[in-house]
Amino acid sequence: MPKPRGTDGSLLASLPWTLAALAFSLAPHVQFLPFWITAAFVVCASWRYVIERRRRALPSTWIRAILALLCFLGVLVTYSSISGVGPGSALLAIMAALKLLETRRRRDQFVLLFISVFLVMSSLLREQYLWSLPYLLLAVLLTMTAWLRMSAAESETMRQSFRTGSRLMLYAVPLALAMWIFFPRLASPFWAVPIDTGTASSGLSDQMSPGDISSLSLSYDVAFRVNFDNTIPAPRDRYWRGLVLQNFNGRTWTGNELTIASRPGDQIVFSGAPIAYTVTLEPTRQQWVFALDMPYAWSLARTNIGPQQQLWRMQAIDQRVAYDVISYIEYQVDLELSRFLRDRYLDIPRRSNPRTVQLARQMRADAGSNAAFVEAVLLKFHEEEYFYTLQPPPLGSNSVDRFLFDTRRGFCEHYASAFAVMMRAAGIPSRIVLGYQGGEMNPMGDYLIVRQADAHAWTEIWLDGVGWYRVDPTAAVAPERIDAGISGAMLDGTAAAWGLSAPSALLHRLSLTWDAMNAKWNDWVLGYGPENQDKFMEWLGMDDPDWRKMMLTLVSLVVALVAVISLLLFLRNRPPPRDRATVLYQRFIRKTGVAISIGETPAAYAARVQTQSRLGTDSIDTITSAYLDARYGPVDPTALLRLKTAVSALSHPHQQ
Repeated sequence: MPKPRGTDGSLLASLPWTLAALAFSLAPHVQFLPFWITAAFVVCASWRYVIERRRRALPSTWIRAILALLCFLGVLVTYSSISGVGPGSALLAIMAALKLLETRRRRDQFVLLFISVFLVMSSLLREQYLWSLPYLLLAVLLTMTAWLRMSAAESETMRQSFRTGSRLMLYAVPLALAMWIFFPRLASPFWAVPIDTGTASSGLSDQMSPGDISSLSLSYDVAFRVNFDNTIPAPRDRYWRGLVLQNFNGRTWTGNELTIASRPGDQIVFSGAPIAYTVTLEPTRQQWVFALDMPYAWSLARTNIGPQQQLWRMQAIDQRVAYDVISYIEYQVDLELSRFLRDRYLDIPRRSNPRTVQLARQMRADAGSNAAFVEAVLLKFHEEEYFYTLQPPPLGSNSVDRFLFDTRRGFCEHYASAFAVMMRAAGIPSRIVLGYQGGEMNPMGDYLIVRQADAHAWTEIWLDGVGWYRVDPTAAVAPERIDAGISGAMLDGTAAAWGLSAPSALLHRLSLTWDAMNAKWNDWVLGYGPENQDKFMEWLGMDDPDWRKMMLTLVSLVVALVAVISLLLFLRNRPPPRDRATVLYQRFIRKTGVAISIGETPAAYAARVQTQSRLGTDSIDTITSAYLDARYGPVDPTALLRLKTAVSALSHPHQQ
């Protein structure tokens, strides 16, 4: 017999709740999913509701099988994989959409709500923002309410289902907190999940062409936050070193080398006072690690320093990480430079940017020394009509020539590239450093915010007796960019000439408040790792908290909480105490020796007892009248007393 495909409308009352729970759970994934998956979910949800409302037939098995195969292939083609957070979320979403087309019974709705819970939890694999907690609570509450609405009686209101779901969640809160606090934290997870954050937080890449960083500086996203232990360097000293480029093809700089320095301690001579701080770096899906120039020590595991003094990690940073660093802003690097490295840092492609090369050699001859030549180039940028702008004109080939002699408008990468090429043309080794410069102190949390807008490029040149020496040609053109940073320049109106629009003071304060809340969320919740857990356990008085002690504490606490919650549920749902009048009347029935029939009224029972029992008629009538008055009549304390007296005076039939 063929399986029925029609619907009878029995799910019409609960189906909108199921659809709402699915839609709410899918909402955080929409920005990461391809449009066709979101559209497929909307079409299937609408189609299923119309089917239920109009009592239509569900799609046949063949149609559903073909749709499932096409959607699976669509996910595979879109992501080139079916594993990972992105493909997994897409498969869950399309699975929910197609499951709607075969939903006939409430059991099928239960499956859909399970998928809804998985969608909610999988959204946390991408990111755990401050709003993730209220979203998680609302999504679970909506799912539980939808669950309750499936089995609710017709008389049960939506408010009652909502209150029941809320109460059940409150019972679960102590258990969730106990497991979150006491479950042993591991330095590395049991499994590796490829996190899909959509786009990398850092737009810095391992190459630099004109316009790359200027486009990044339009972003107000946070790159990392910094908490200083004591000394906070001045804005002009906040150079956050990232990666170093030394190869130039006439337009683009490349060549960041992820290799380990053979003798990092011999390369750098530190002086002055150290600066200790903690960096909380947003996920970048890249390998370089940012630190105040120049890093001396760092705590991030699997992190090395390269021969060009850049920090890099052996695995990509695909989730937020926090690490301690000690840096010195006074140092000397590579006082000796081999012939091989000198030639490498002097290399310029033949016949590229000829006017720049000729200008540099002429200026070097006129200056008489390398130091004087450097000052002459910086003075040229400062006194002549060169402009700092985020909207530079296109340059084409021989980009440095066109910038220096024609457009004269550029961002930090234009000036750093032009300066480095001029240095090489004059026989001075040079290289480009990419990172961030500046940062804004947030008074709400007393920490530094470094944004993508603070992305910066500067130059390092090598001089005899000095070693590698930082020169930032941007400071000669736009000193306010270095002294105040992007944020300060935006607020005082300076950046308007660069192409930036300043936010209002109120909005800026609100953004700082929101960022401070996010920073605390990161520190207290997302940053609750092994180290913080150990500190918290020691604060609770648990010495040397190994995983055995933690698990024993967790199990004991969970058992105790379950016992308390069970007791509360028992007390809440225990049957009401029996009515005193009913207890006395049941005693009367036992004394008569005559069983009462189901549905028999006290008056009918009294008439039957009078014929089947040797009890006196007056006693039976007195007891029946007192029981009716005490049980169903107006409040009368004497009625219960009369009933008790009459029942107590009644003798058992075998005693008569």
